Amino acid sequence: MRKILLLTFLFIFTVTVHAQKDTLNYIGVVSQQDIGRPAAVSVTIYPIPVRDNNFTIKTDRDISYVRVTNIIGQDIFRARYTNPEQQIRIMLNGPTRGMYLVTIIFNDGSRVVKKIMVEESE
Repeated sequence: MRKILLLTFLFIFTVTVHAQKDTLNYIGVVSQQDIGRPAAVSVTIYPIPVRDNNFTIKTDRDISYVRVTNIIGQDIFRARYTNPEQQIRIMLNGPTRGMYLVTIIFNDGSRVVKKIMVEESE
């Protein structure tokens, strides 16, 4: 009985170690799709938390579209910019206090999603 338990333990241990080794090797692999991707985008949203129903988005790329949604996915703001800019002031129409998602789409088609917190005005 002890021999069977020992063999079972050794088998499970060997499989686990082998699976972990494969996982580590897989992490280092770069796919063909990642090679042509642009570098990370720097996006700053301020002030956080948002008060007075407005905030500013500043980035190092030209912004072509901005959408603000509440946490359940309802749009509360949408704007497409024909003259893309790197700094945009967003005016919200009476948002309630809570968490919102800001989706920013750039001229090159890349997108960034950031979370913001909206507080009531003082």
